[in-house]
Amino acid sequence: MDRNTNPRQQNNNRRNMSNQSNEPKEAPEFEEKVIQINRVSKKTKGGNKMGFSVLMVVGDRKGRVGVGLGKSNDVMSAIKKGSKKAKKKLITVPMDGTTIPFAITVKRGSGKVMLKPAPKGSGVIAGGPVRAVVDAAGIRDISSKILGSGTQSGSVYATFKALTEIKNIVALKGLKLKSIVDVEREEAKKLAELNKKAEAVAKEHLQREKEQSAKVAAKK
Repeated sequence: MDRNTNPRQQNNNRRNMSNQSNEPKEAPEFEEKVIQINRVSKKTKGGNKMGFSVLMVVGDRKGRVGVGLGKSNDVMSAIKKGSKKAKKKLITVPMDGTTIPFAITVKRGSGKVMLKPAPKGSGVIAGGPVRAVVDAAGIRDISSKILGSGTQSGSVYATFKALTEIKNIVALKGLKLKSIVDVEREEAKKLAELNKKAEAVAKEHLQREKEQSAKVAAKK
């Protein structure tokens, strides 16, 4: 800070800086999840070079999800690279309301998963790796099973491939599905109707109490 600045100006500058630091930060567009961190080594002329690989899943919980693997000498840099790669591989998952449109079984490498639609309100019935992907995509109701003895990364890649194949099949057949936005609108409409009914019942109840109290007062 400049020494020639008067004390009053210095105090104003400090207040402005404190106000900026106290301003609420905007929520990030994508939710990032670290699935697996592995320590890797690479043989070089000078010896073994150590590093890290991080498997990341990113999604906006509104239908978009991506998977990426980042590699670097430190964990934080690997996380940033993995997140960046995942955002480049984003796909839009077609959903029938709050679930997937049909069942599918996919194998990718050592990972094999089965995804099935679930009734509304069932929740996410899935293991850790599968749950991370479907949660990031915004799927609220789904039933899944990890088949075989694959690794976490294998299950993640298999789940991502399954969602990609669902997207391709829906686009190929031209299926018309109800989006999650439509479901949220229907839920908001139903909630508004319930609130109106509750208000009407409350008004009717108050009116009856007034009539009863008026009758009691008239008898006295």
